[in-house]
Amino acid sequence: MIFLRLIVVNLMRHRVRTLISIAGIAFSVAAMLTVVTVLEGAVGMFSSILSSGSEMIVFERNVSDLFFSDVPPNAQKDIAQWPIVSHADPVLFGVVSSADHPIITCFGVTLQDSRIRNASWVSGGASQFDSGGNPVVLGERAADFLGAATGKDVPIGHGVFHVIGVVRTRNGFEDGGVFMPLTAAQKFFHKEGSSVITIKLRNKDDAASFKAQVHQHYPSLIALEDAEFSRSYSQFKILKATAWAVGGCGLALGGLGVANTMIMSVFTRIREIAILRVNGFANRQIAATIFGESAVVSVAGALAGLALGATALYGLKAVPALHGYVDVTIHPVLMLVVVALALLTGLAGALYPTAYAMRIKAVEALRFE
Repeated sequence: MIFLRLIVVNLMRHRVRTLISIAGIAFSVAAMLTVVTVLEGAVGMFSSILSSGSEMIVFERNVSDLFFSDVPPNAQKDIAQWPIVSHADPVLFGVVSSADHPIITCFGVTLQDSRIRNASWVSGGASQFDSGGNPVVLGERAADFLGAATGKDVPIGHGVFHVIGVVRTRNGFEDGGVFMPLTAAQKFFHKEGSSVITIKLRNKDDAASFKAQVHQHYPSLIALEDAEFSRSYSQFKILKATAWAVGGCGLALGGLGVANTMIMSVFTRIREIAILRVNGFANRQIAATIFGESAVVSVAGALAGLALGATALYGLKAVPALHGYVDVTIHPVLMLVVVALALLTGLAGALYPTAYAMRIKAVEALRFE
């Protein structure tokens, strides 16, 4: 009980310094939580584009980005006929532009694609999707920033397309995208095949067999399950590594703040520590007191940071321009990891002050001014 009393008294003695350290940890935790959650959400949303109505994906082997993948058209027709395959949908990814909007994601799909079949139509319908005449379907957000509506023509890149419908999706990439018939997209992007083929198997247990068949018949292609692709795709790895690196740097800065607080605390209490030593306090008890102060500051900062980060995420979600792009789902595991890292960072910041305090000699410290 005496240790808790000492910890509380020491922290309350320098309230401003303690609050600054807590704030440093809090902002670091909030930044880490926000960055990691947003980027993990972005990865999840892009993964959901690929897994829409499917469970496997086929694409060109050894490509750095799916936009560069080129799956030959005969592969899709052949794979669709395999007995273990329920359906195989080709998808072509591209980047298009319009006035004042240099980057718009384009999806070249067929009428059978789940994005068209299961779309929530705000206006128009899919009946004219394969009718010719450069038809396009716009995501609701894309229709908004392009100022387009069903029945109107919209300039995209070097072409003019007729809007046959507007759809609403929960996925930000799709909601801000343009859907073209696959044949029109192939002509627009000067590509014969597709970027990927999304696969729905009749039986999920046939995944290994399907991969083997793809490797045997099409050595230049690779088949992966959706979850497997999300784990191995290089772009996703870069995003995740970036998120944790940025968050880690923030926590390191917060840890330096805790270290500074603990060092100043020790320097201003040298005579007090000497008196404790004279009254029988062992080195481990002195260390426990300092580590305890650091742990209290770190945990308080981490809890405040979780609340601040959650508030920031909900605030970002409320921004209209970010509709569908920000996922505010905070996983409990992530929260535990962030709190644990904050605690470890704070304790690491107390290592030097603790070592210094343990080297203090009582006789010399009592003469310290």
